[in-house]
Amino acid sequence: MSNILVVDDEPSICWTLEQALADDGHEVVATSTAEEALQIAERLRPDVVVMDIRLPGMDGLEALEALKNVARDTPVIMITAFGNLDTAVQAIKRGAFEYLTKPFDLEDAIQVVRRALGSKPSSAVGEHAPLPQDMSQTLLGSSPGMQAVFRKIAMVAPHDVPVLITGESGTGKELVAAAIHRYSNRSSGLFIPVCIPAMNESVLESELFGHSRGAFTGAVVERRGLLQAADGGTAFLDEIGDISLATQVKILRVLETKAITSVGRDEQYTSDFRLVAATHRNLEEMVGRGEFREDLFYRLSVFRIVIPPLRERMEDIPVLARHFIWNVDPRRVVSLSPSALEELVSRPWNGNIRELRNVIEHAVIVTRSGEISPHSFPPPMRRGEEIDRRPQLNQALREWWKETYNREESPTEGMHEAFLSAAEPVIMEEALKVTGGNRQEAARILGLHRQTLREKIRKYGLNPNPTEDE
Repeated sequence: MSNILVVDDEPSICWTLEQALADDGHEVVATSTAEEALQIAERLRPDVVVMDIRLPGMDGLEALEALKNVARDTPVIMITAFGNLDTAVQAIKRGAFEYLTKPFDLEDAIQVVRRALGSKPSSAVGEHAPLPQDMSQTLLGSSPGMQAVFRKIAMVAPHDVPVLITGESGTGKELVAAAIHRYSNRSSGLFIPVCIPAMNESVLESELFGHSRGAFTGAVVERRGLLQAADGGTAFLDEIGDISLATQVKILRVLETKAITSVGRDEQYTSDFRLVAATHRNLEEMVGRGEFREDLFYRLSVFRIVIPPLRERMEDIPVLARHFIWNVDPRRVVSLSPSALEELVSRPWNGNIRELRNVIEHAVIVTRSGEISPHSFPPPMRRGEEIDRRPQLNQALREWWKETYNREESPTEGMHEAFLSAAEPVIMEEALKVTGGNRQEAARILGLHRQTLREKIRKYGLNPNPTEDE
């Protein structure tokens, strides 16, 4: 039988945990203040402490540090109703075993207590670089998925190991990587992000490893590589799954030896950097197909963080939307109407956080009143529908070709002009339908100048009542 100390100023929380933990076979003592908890801990020497952060008088984080003098090896589980990244890092940095976010699932709380009973708080989280005062608030969310991400960031930041971040495009993988750097011992060094898909293989090698003068055409000066620039800091390789097998070998060697050879040089130099990588691809499947090295995969994924897509954390949309509204123009007071919030929550969000940010920025710009309505939003992305229509579109074009070419009266010349006359009205009508008649957005999708689209709308007699939201 274990002794559990519960500290919370909400009687209902204390009573619920007392009953549940007692049913699980533990002796439970509850109190409402940190001061009394310290006295009980000194007398009782509890096996686990479950304590709220927001307490009258001394708060839970202060009490957490004070408990080290009373019961150094006792695991402490923090409870908070304000589960942001800063809270997670503060709690774990000061020695918390874990933290729960209100409202928490009772079975989850029991499982955390069981884990705590079989563990000791990690000594590695106690001493490292102080927390920066300008903590970015762009990683937001109280959903269980984001709370799990916050906990993992707090846990891995002090440990100098490679981290692999996975998640769909637009979920904020670079923000997570930057947070790991910010809360690590390397926070005084540089955070060097590298967008791999933006470079071809030869350029990527030169950017990563550097090159000597004359190493290739255009190399007129010697250049230091990004991995060397990240010495003492963190290198972030975004979309690592896009790297060729040849470059994968070189990255693996650098990770194992910390020795880097510039393009066009024989001698090596060392760089003490931490590597954080990210991808939206399934690297395990790529390993199975021989497209990604198995040894590099295991080297990169010492610690993994999976970022949930926005559709799995819809409860975070209100706080994210308000954050993006403020970012567009902090001087304006703009709010979301209930119907606008309902519209946001109903969307599929194929583009995740990036799409939400763009939608909010568009809405703030076009809104002239102090409240955003659903009409302020651009149409939702229809990525899946467009992909599904391609086979039918291709078949329709083939049928059109056969029908037009085989007509006896149809000339064999001028087929391109005939095709444009047949296809343009259909494509433009669909673009206007998708954008709700917004000509500016339709022109962007079609890759046309707005004036060109206007002329073709008049030519084909399309969309007699277009949206004037241009």
